[in-house]
Amino acid sequence: MVFWCHQFWEVISDEHGIDPTGHFHGDSDLQLERINVYFNEASGGRFVPRAVLVDLEAGTMDLVRSTPFGRLFRPDNYIFGDQGASNNFAKGRYTEGAEIGDNVLDVIRREAEGCDLLQGFQLVHSIGGGTGSGMGCLLLEKIREEYPDRIISTFTVIPSAKVSDTVVEPYNATLAVSSLIECSDETYILDNEALFDICYRTLKLSAPSYGDLNHLISAVMTGVTTCMRFPGQLNADLRKILVNMVPFPRLHFFIPGFAPLTSRGDKAYRAVSVPELVRQLFDAKNLMAACDPRNGKYLTVASIFRGRMSTREVDEQMLNIQDKNSSYFVEWIPNNVKTAVCDIPPRGLKMCATFIGNNTAVQELYKRIGEI
Repeated sequence: MVFWCHQFWEVISDEHGIDPTGHFHGDSDLQLERINVYFNEASGGRFVPRAVLVDLEAGTMDLVRSTPFGRLFRPDNYIFGDQGASNNFAKGRYTEGAEIGDNVLDVIRREAEGCDLLQGFQLVHSIGGGTGSGMGCLLLEKIREEYPDRIISTFTVIPSAKVSDTVVEPYNATLAVSSLIECSDETYILDNEALFDICYRTLKLSAPSYGDLNHLISAVMTGVTTCMRFPGQLNADLRKILVNMVPFPRLHFFIPGFAPLTSRGDKAYRAVSVPELVRQLFDAKNLMAACDPRNGKYLTVASIFRGRMSTREVDEQMLNIQDKNSSYFVEWIPNNVKTAVCDIPPRGLKMCATFIGNNTAVQELYKRIGEI
């Protein structure tokens, strides 16, 4: 639950020029312009992530603390139990999780009160284990109860037999879905099966590790949050994504994607351009949920482009792919594709794009979990 959230913080700290001690060593004022969205400024010019790290066992916390960025987080914001949830939803939800639930909420409340203008919350969890599903749902319900008018966005990892052979994962996931339907406003589905397939088939990694899967997750998370963290020509914050992407409150399960995704051997033979990014975005193999969008219809789509590019070319390419695939978009929501452009690319890439699709084919995931 904690470890890949920590990887996201490593990536955005790097993008904003924050070193592992919390001090700024960037080379652009743009890195500091909106840094207070995700960081608090402490004494001595130190930047501290506005994050609460929660687990029901101390082991993962010790792992995070032992990494170079472990000291970046405020020590009080590490909250953990003694027993662990033993892959049991009920332990995470009703016993072990309930014991530390109030402590977690106190820290969340303190962080929320430190914001200038609280727009919402982002919860990062996996619903295969006991803590991510049980404790995650408990926190979701408590936050919704205390902040009913704020947006709750979740990055939710769905279990897969390809990645883990724990027998009870489908049960935990099934029990967690009702809380996601009722309490979340935006849920980004990160499917372990799709992440594994991307690593194996697209990136040509013969034995993908958890680090490889986490890298894909952090790429999507940094892409989705780009417009909150950097100024751009066309912006997409939590509220804009919600208004544009969710036609009915319960239909808020998004399929994320990322481009470019190429193996190291292929890189020399491809040029990254806007048409290539758009082509990859709508390719089922690049989506991080193991469902085929051609089996359903897109209700809404958002794409966030990063790097120096022509907004006119982006609009033309997006219109072009809509025209070609018009049968896969519902006709009763006109102008249902939103585009955002930010000039600042991630490290190591000239340009990239993140895709968010609200497609009815997402039901395939839940059928898969229900039939296991």
